[in-house]
Parts: sequence; C-alpha cells; structure tokens
Amino acid sequence: MTQQSNKGTALITGASSGIGAIYADRLAARGYDLILVARNEARLHDVADRVERAHGRKATIVQADLGQRDDLARVEEILRTDPAITLLVNNAGFGGVTPLLESSVDRMEQMIDINVTAPTRLMYAAAPAFVARGGGTIINIASIVAVGVEILNGVYGASKAYVLALTQSLHHELADKGIRAQAVLPGATATDFWDTAGLSHTNLPSGMVMRAQDMVDAALAGLDQGEVVTIPPLQDGNDWIEYEATRKALSQRFAHGTPGARYLVAATA
Repeated sequence: MTQQSNKGTALITGASSGIGAIYADRLAARGYDLILVARNEARLHDVADRVERAHGRKATIVQADLGQRDDLARVEEILRTDPAITLLVNNAGFGGVTPLLESSVDRMEQMIDINVTAPTRLMYAAAPAFVARGGGTIINIASIVAVGVEILNGVYGASKAYVLALTQSLHHELADKGIRAQAVLPGATATDFWDTAGLSHTNLPSGMVMRAQDMVDAALAGLDQGEVVTIPPLQDGNDWIEYEATRKALSQRFAHGTPGARYLVAATA
C-alpha cells in the first residue's frame, strides 16, 4: 500500500475499464480519493475494490449513463457541490470507423451526446466550482483524430477536435484563475474502444498500438510537465510546438474587412 498525502478527490468518467480504470489506479497512487463514473456497476465495483486494496484510497462509484440527461445532471451536481473534488477526468466516449454514407445518423447523435455534450456540461459544472475553491484540474481525453481528421469516422474526428479546442480555450480563459487544463490525444491504444468502434486493435499493425498503461503514464508525465496538449505517440514534442506557433500566427491574419485578393474576381456565367 502506498502512502501519499491527500490531494483531494478525482472524478473520472468511463472509469470501469481501459484508460479510465488505469487513471483510477494511477491517481489513487498519487494520493487522490476517487469518484468513479460509468454505466457498468459491476465493473465499477471491481475497479474500486482494486484501488482501495492497492492504495488505501477511498473510491466511490456512481452508476450513470452520460448519454441520459438525468444521469448526466446527477454527475454535474456532484461536481458543483462536493468541495473535495480537485480533478475531473473526462474520459467517457466512443468512436467509429465507418464512413459517412455507412454510418447511422442516430448512432452519430449518440456519439455527440457522449463525446461533446457530456464533457461540455461536466466542464461547465466543474470549472466555476474549481475557481470558487481556488483551483482545480480538468483532463479531457481527446484523440489524434482531433488533428488527423481523415483517419477515422468524421463525426468522431469532429467530436475530438471540439474537445481539443475547448480545452485550449479553457486554458486561455482560466489558467490565471488557478485552473489547469489538459487535452490528451492518444493514438491507437490497446483497449476495447476499438471493438465498440467496429475494428479490433488486433487488426492494426502492432508497432502503432500503445499499451493503455503506457498511454496514461505518458499523459500524466505531460501533465506534470505543464503541457496543455499531450500527444503520447508523438516522438518529437517540438513538432507540436511548431504546429501551434503556425496556427496562432495564422489566426492573427484574419482581421480584415475585405476578402482576400483571390476572391475579388468577376463572376463567370
């Protein structure tokens, strides 16, 4: 059993397996008590029991489907009212590999509910509460498809691009109020995510698939290093620094009241 000073409570969504369960183990080892949120109550109990035995931290479970508004509202209320919470990990989500013409729009709407609406509402519950409490950390699990939008299903890529942009905006607006924000962009990771998406990770080249434990450990190392965006599979961190510098420089070139010269052409018949 590890002995760590109490760092408050971390609320983790999608905590019953995979990346969320590993975050539970690693954060408990760092001294956090836990609130574990997921749909599968039996798996939540298993994770909570393992964490409590291994690290001696309290682990409370909340069975909730974040795609259901009433369940989501219960978790929001916990974030707003529990003064012990100092960290939110928005991990719940699912993806897809099918192209637009082969995808069910109802399934895509469910994806938006879980990948976009739920983390947005949880951030809106947590951020004001953290500011009022003097600080807190929000970790949002995005994906490399936030940048490489051509890689998988378009709605999935768009949902993760949203998570990335919102995290960066959160940092921009609230860093000076004591709020830490981090977007984690995993690549292919060995979890059951792929089975839900419709393609087992065992069908991918083994050299591109990262162990979930390694992904979470890298993400937490990035948090320790003060990164706002952490991309575990990116080998040279300067690549992201240069990308961001280019993006920010480009964004300064949009303040013009007239169209670019290439658009000032006569209409053709």
